[in-house]
Amino acid sequence: MISRRDALLSMLFGTGYVGLRALATGLPATVLLDPRRALADTPPACPTGSSGQFVIFHTSGSGDPINASAPGTYEDPKIVHSADPTMAPGQLTIQGRTHTAAAPWATLPQNVLDRTCFWHLMTSTPVHPKEPDVLKLMNATQAGEMLPSLLAKQLAPCLGTIQAQPISIGATSPSEGLTFGGQALPIIPALALKATLTSPAGPLTNLQPLRDQTLAQLYDLYKNDATPAGRAYLDSMVTSQRQVRNIRQDLLAQLASIKDNSTSSQIIAAITLVQMKVTPVITIHIPFGGDNHRDVALKNESTQTVSGVASIVSLMSQLASAGLEDQVTFMSLDVFGRTIGPGNEDGRQHNQNHQVSVTIGKPFRGGVIGGVAPVGNDYGAIAIDSKTGAGSTSGDIAPAESLASFGQTMLAAVGTPAATITQLITSGKVVTGALA
Repeated sequence: MISRRDALLSMLFGTGYVGLRALATGLPATVLLDPRRALADTPPACPTGSSGQFVIFHTSGSGDPINASAPGTYEDPKIVHSADPTMAPGQLTIQGRTHTAAAPWATLPQNVLDRTCFWHLMTSTPVHPKEPDVLKLMNATQAGEMLPSLLAKQLAPCLGTIQAQPISIGATSPSEGLTFGGQALPIIPALALKATLTSPAGPLTNLQPLRDQTLAQLYDLYKNDATPAGRAYLDSMVTSQRQVRNIRQDLLAQLASIKDNSTSSQIIAAITLVQMKVTPVITIHIPFGGDNHRDVALKNESTQTVSGVASIVSLMSQLASAGLEDQVTFMSLDVFGRTIGPGNEDGRQHNQNHQVSVTIGKPFRGGVIGGVAPVGNDYGAIAIDSKTGAGSTSGDIAPAESLASFGQTMLAAVGTPAATITQLITSGKVVTGALA
């Protein structure tokens, strides 16, 4: 019987734990799986214009009220915002333009804000269990693939990750689970990752001998079969013994700091998976107010918005400390937003017409994408001008296509060719005004 630990290791690092050898040597798993072919071929490369982004993707089936605090909802005085002092409206600047938002958003450093887009979207559902459908862009994706999986499939070859499948470490309900190629993927909580990788006999303790053994096995192929380009590529990728020792020490220290499955622990786990090049896409869950129907004076919304933005600030800070700020993009997508019209002072209802997503990363030119206008007794997303990203009644992206357009733009941001994007997502269009 295979142990639970071995099953998890096999899932993370592949057959024969090839991913551990990739981590130990610095070589992509594709080279180690078929070295003769890899050394004879032209080295792999990311698509033209791609910065080879990893993606940390927040998703929630709770339907958080991010849309109640984001810039773009403060121009209309009838929109209800929290009166809590911690959520006082304030000014922030993105790419030289001033916007009004709840105070927590202004705590993002300026260099981060200039890469931050706030997307006013319509998900077309008020139902919590429809989160998987929203991740599939409400039937706009080829073969019903989820957006995190589409991104992972496009990114895995150029990033040389151990696997193409995304990993969920933060799902709090079945609706936040992921699928890949129609198959449900397991959830790996942060504590499970720590327990598997940091035990005294864990896989990270033997990286140096594994490096030397693997390189020795490759030497004859390197000497006799590799093209000059293949040798140069290999030489540029190989990790030294000193680097391996530092990697091992750093990863063990990071994982040891995980104490629970909280957002802060998920962030540590996600960054560790990026550094180990296990997968291109990791999903986490950041509480941002939740299902707040009876939230008196919007107290929980206020508390979690403050802590939620603080989590994003922490993520960006840790990425910068690890030298990954240009290599990792943050994206968010919730099942729906919240009602923000009059009468929402003590709790909010589901809003199928308006949800705000946040993206932060090198591929983006920061700003506010789209906007809101009255819809019935509440507010909903308006059309978007694809060239500028501005909300406009004359925009060429209708509200009902804003979700699919968000997906198309995410694929464009990571370097997916235009022809491939329209094959993978059958409606909407790329918002070029959001791209750097």
